[in-house]
Amino acid sequence: MSATACKLREPLVDGHKSCRDVSEDVCRIAEGSPTRLWYAGLAASSTALAVGAFLVFHQVWTGIGVWGLNKTVGWSWDITNFVFWVGIGHAGTLISAILFLFRQKWRTSINRSAEAMTIFAVMCAGVFPLIHMGRPWLAYWVMPYPNPMGPLWVNFRSPLLWDVFAISTYFAISAVFWYFGLLPDLATMRERASGVRRRVLAAASLGWDGSHRTWQHYETVYLLLAGLATPLVFSVHTIVSFDFATSVIPGWHTTIFPPYFVCGAIFSGFAMVLTLMLIARKAVRLEAYITLRHVDAMCKVILLTSMIVGLAYGTELFTAWYSGNPYEQFAFLNRIRGPYKAYYWTMVFCNVVVPQLFWSARVRRSVPAVFTMSLLVNVGMWMERFVIITTSLHRDYLPSSWRMYHPTFVEVGTFVGSFGLFFTLFFLFCRFLPMVAMSEVKGVLDHGRH
Repeated sequence: MSATACKLREPLVDGHKSCRDVSEDVCRIAEGSPTRLWYAGLAASSTALAVGAFLVFHQVWTGIGVWGLNKTVGWSWDITNFVFWVGIGHAGTLISAILFLFRQKWRTSINRSAEAMTIFAVMCAGVFPLIHMGRPWLAYWVMPYPNPMGPLWVNFRSPLLWDVFAISTYFAISAVFWYFGLLPDLATMRERASGVRRRVLAAASLGWDGSHRTWQHYETVYLLLAGLATPLVFSVHTIVSFDFATSVIPGWHTTIFPPYFVCGAIFSGFAMVLTLMLIARKAVRLEAYITLRHVDAMCKVILLTSMIVGLAYGTELFTAWYSGNPYEQFAFLNRIRGPYKAYYWTMVFCNVVVPQLFWSARVRRSVPAVFTMSLLVNVGMWMERFVIITTSLHRDYLPSSWRMYHPTFVEVGTFVGSFGLFFTLFFLFCRFLPMVAMSEVKGVLDHGRH
């Protein structure tokens, strides 16, 4: 490659950092005193979490009659939030596993935080179906376990049961993948610590000694875990889509849902990663590691998945029209022109129109513009899940069964509480663990330098 071409390659790490600089910059976040911005963020998220926890206790004590559900709309905000959070959790494994297998070096500065985001998002997702059971203390009934009265056989033909196995497997593999990637960095922090902190890090790093043999085994296992986690990215949200696609409800019974849900999950997940990374980039001064090149690359992925999601919207409308089924046609006309049309058109605007601005390189490298657009994408993807679930239910085959759904303060507060849980865990993660993979960033320090 010529010298001119080398100059044109933008480095993945700015500022001509050395390996020691990387360790110092990343470890100071966990070792130093938190900033006022961190305290303010943790206070706000903890308050939201406390409100959500109180409302969860209230609805478990009182019953889910405190929700706005009725005989026609049996699913709404609870399942909308469940699907939303499961989708948010997709980008972490995608960035870590799939981009690692494709040797995309720009993932190195953001993969650790994205993996943590995956775990926290899946935890938030699990709250809603657990409450929706009505008797969450009997949640273990969804597992086929031996008991004194004979084996309790669950309905293995139900997609709701498939969710249990798919999401629990996804959570377990993602947690192992995240923790295993932390080992070299925990060992680095161990060597810098003393006292109780050093003993805790020594136990957490599992005796990591940094030898060639250790690194060889580490890279082999990391590659195997990435290969194991990759199918889960596609299988988890595919199985979540079966909750709807295997039904006979107009607007749900369609074969496009599995790829549609997977692309939508990657779309929303990358938007959330971008939102968090831009906040962290400014709050803890990581501009040298989360560069405009990383922002540009993530914007391109959002643009690609936005076009796929837009194609899915158009395909749904065409399929409903071409089917000649009056119930299917009415379901989509009701979305476009019915009482919830504002949700539908907000969804289209945020998910299809707004990301088209990413065709401009100037927009992709404008941090305020990208941050605003990533928030709009998250809003649009929540609207999409609400439109799919609520508008397909609130008008049944019989006009006498038509009902409007309005969320109560309990549902709104529980949703806010899920954000409180998510951000509280993320703030604690940023405070006590390395949010940038030091060992991987050190391997790309010279990438793009002349």
